[in-house]
Amino acid sequence: MAPRGTDDAGASSPEAPARPATLGARLIGNGSLGGLLVKISLLGLFTALGIWAVLPLYLAQNWWGIGLVVLVVAFVYWVYLSKRTVPAKYLVPGVLFLMAFQILPVLYTMGTSLTNMSDGHRGSKEQAIASIEAFSVVRGEDSPEYVLTVATTGDPNTGDMVFLLTDDEQNTYAGDAEGLSELPGAEVDPDTGKVTEAFGYTILTPAEVNARSDELQEFAVPTADGAGIRSSGLSSAFEGNAQHVYDNACDCVEDTETGETYHADDQRGAFYNEDGQRLAQGWQVGVGFDNFGRFLFESSFAASFFGTLVWNIAFAASVTFLVFVVGLAVALTLHVPKLRGKVVYRVLVVLPYAMSSLAMYLLWRDMFNADFGLFNRLLGLQIDWLGDVWAARAAVILANVWLGYPYMFLVATGALQAIPRELGQAAQLDGAGPWQAFRHVTLPLLMVAMSPILIATFAFNFNNFNAIWLITRGGPFGAEGTAAGGGTDLLITYTYRLAFSEATSHYGYAAAMSVMIFLIVSLISVVSLSRTKALQEVDR
Repeated sequence: MAPRGTDDAGASSPEAPARPATLGARLIGNGSLGGLLVKISLLGLFTALGIWAVLPLYLAQNWWGIGLVVLVVAFVYWVYLSKRTVPAKYLVPGVLFLMAFQILPVLYTMGTSLTNMSDGHRGSKEQAIASIEAFSVVRGEDSPEYVLTVATTGDPNTGDMVFLLTDDEQNTYAGDAEGLSELPGAEVDPDTGKVTEAFGYTILTPAEVNARSDELQEFAVPTADGAGIRSSGLSSAFEGNAQHVYDNACDCVEDTETGETYHADDQRGAFYNEDGQRLAQGWQVGVGFDNFGRFLFESSFAASFFGTLVWNIAFAASVTFLVFVVGLAVALTLHVPKLRGKVVYRVLVVLPYAMSSLAMYLLWRDMFNADFGLFNRLLGLQIDWLGDVWAARAAVILANVWLGYPYMFLVATGALQAIPRELGQAAQLDGAGPWQAFRHVTLPLLMVAMSPILIATFAFNFNNFNAIWLITRGGPFGAEGTAAGGGTDLLITYTYRLAFSEATSHYGYAAAMSVMIFLIVSLISVVSLSRTKALQEVDR
């Protein structure tokens, strides 16, 4: 007699209840154990990234940012642990990367373009008042003293400066531009009183402190109304009283030494006296579209903007045209069927594209040197390539054509191989010459495949920061200096100089310029793509 639930042959009968499988058996049986391990690893990595993002937000007490990070992490867990969100599993990574690296930066740049944000206008009005009072602090007879350890939040060279302070009772404090707070858990050297380690802060070495000595002299920690902490050398700090004191009744700052009063101007975001002189520290305010109107209608900025825009378009168009012509000419030359050694020639042609563009730009800069450059010495010339405007423009165009034509050669080679040779032969049988066959048959078919590439090449060269910055740094410059723009400046290099290289960085104006670059490139790309629709008829 066969066991219950089986027939004579030992097979399970339909009436037999299925035996519940264990979790391990199910995972192994359907081959999902590896997928489960990968899912756990990726979710763990994403959680670690979330914790890493929360730490600086916690130190800055940015609760809205922390809440956003928690919501994103919870949403990702819900998507990848639920069986009802299969399409979202594929969409979420791309959407998150799109928001993090495209949408949010664009929105932040647009928001900044509507403000007066600059070196003297970064924080709020309350922060500006605290900074003004703290910067004017002077030592008194009974001023408390601290052992000073200079630190930063983040990178030692660019991070925000922080004072780590130790009092006589070995209590530790952290002071930044917003104020003083206790610092529990910090490790202190018992002999010197200096903080040796503190969570969330990077302690600077003496060399790093010396490199930022100018910033150290100007830095102060606001403590109370009319008081603050400033450094006295590299190892000590004192708390004193301010000479510039804010009066809320008149919304003004009074100089207690001279008696002069500076009233708040909320439209310009600064304190001004009766003579129009202002205190250095201001605050960030909205200015609407003033930044856009500034470089469109203000004579000094408009001349630089429109002059740079014309050269920018000419540079991008000429480089795109030349790399197309050179790349296509080389591709046609190596497309001849009976040509020997094609592989060797193609490897030699692609070499510039395979090399580091950074190193190549620096090499070209040295070759254009007026004193010992290769071009002048080899050709016996006396041209100041990087000192004359038109010579410098020719130099950067030549360097970019040399670096860019191999890519166009690869694209053109692939497009040529996709065109049947019979079409050209048929055109020649109809009486067309080689040039006519190329112009009326080969070139239109090539443009169907290469037009989007040419548009992308134009957009890339329109914002080709490295090409200009590494060879000429935007120069040569006129008598007006770097603020007026250089002879080879593109809009992107001019924007970078406004934001980071001037004595007073104009972030709001640079952001407005970035928005204009975005609109210009988008408009040119949309118009160019719409005009290429006519080429679709060739491919039908």
